Amino acid sequence: MSIRLIVLGAGGFARETLDVLDALEEVDPGRFDVLGVVDDGPAEHSIGVLAARGVEVIGSVSDLLNDELAVEFDAYVIAIGSPRVRLELAERMPGEIRPAPALIHPLASLGTDTRCDAGVIVCAGAVVSANVTLGPHTHVNPNATIGHDAVLGRAVSVNPAAVVSGGVVVGDGVLLGASSVVLQGLTVGGGAVVGAAACVTHDVAPALTVVGVPAR
Repeated sequence: MSIRLIVLGAGGFARETLDVLDALEEVDPGRFDVLGVVDDGPAEHSIGVLAARGVEVIGSVSDLLNDELAVEFDAYVIAIGSPRVRLELAERMPGEIRPAPALIHPLASLGTDTRCDAGVIVCAGAVVSANVTLGPHTHVNPNATIGHDAVLGRAVSVNPAAVVSGGVVVGDGVLLGASSVVLQGLTVGGGAVVGAAACVTHDVAPALTVVGVPAR
């Protein structure tokens, strides 16, 4: 029986998530039945491009949180780019709602003994090495690389082509910008932001934004 799935968010990453689901459908037909997306304020552009691929906006996030959606569903996935918003939504979800299994694009590479917690999304071209932990609702964007033994917390965003080296610890709600690099064995504290193309050579304190080479 298919898992009746709702996608939270109607923006760009939601459509990338739908691409992951489409690719999974090709290799494992019928695993998911995407009922539609929910969004509190979808842009007209998003509504149009979603409709063009046969996906409807079926309500708001508030409808979901208040159990007022007009459809029966089994699971959800938070396909919103902002780590802060993902953390907030995950904490507000009613306890009886369970997120979907992790969504791993068939063209992503996962190493041995890597753990992907609930709601994780790994896009095409991403490489996740051995003995890595990806916490709930973490997103690994296209062509990002996660080195061996890295531990990523909840709702981390690893943007396209970012590199997390081996043994790195990344706290909850961290944003690693496109093409950024975190060197081996370092810690990036919860809520921190690493700017695009930055190179992190020292631990980053929680909630700090760092940019540049080396990142400061």
